[in-house]
Amino acid sequence: MQGTYKTSGCLTAKTEVMTMHDTATAVVPDAVRFDTKVVVVLRDDLLPWQELNATAFLMSGIATSEPGLVGEPYRDSEGNAYLPMLRQPVVVLTGDGGVLAAARERALGRGIPMAAYTRELFSTGHDGANRAAFASADAARLDLVGLAVRGPRNAVDRVVKGARRHH
Repeated sequence: MQGTYKTSGCLTAKTEVMTMHDTATAVVPDAVRFDTKVVVVLRDDLLPWQELNATAFLMSGIATSEPGLVGEPYRDSEGNAYLPMLRQPVVVLTGDGGVLAAARERALGRGIPMAAYTRELFSTGHDGANRAAFASADAARLDLVGLAVRGPRNAVDRVVKGARRHH
């Protein structure tokens, strides 16, 4: 699904110089404001392993949805390499089934790309089975347990209206 919004990443970035023990300096971001927002909404009746599983799968959809969303690889002080991660923060919210269904409808109506995870996917074992389970489900009656969206900040806020911060 193709969105019609800007995807430049961030609007402003302030920097400041920090001194550590008066011998080294580093430039670190003070405040970065992204013009897009990433939100995962999880059903509020999931077990902890289900929350983590659904979040991991949903974020894989967001991270691969557009070039440039993932940053550069990480390296520690010894030069060991680590995989790159998403360049912007992710907000995790919760809500009941009605909140997720409404968020799905609003995202569809606004053309906001989304990843969706249904309860049935907890019992499948591979990508083909996941796709088959999803394809056989009635779109209007998806048993959503998780939804991830990325889009303009204000639009995403409207999509996830009614969800609350995850604890």
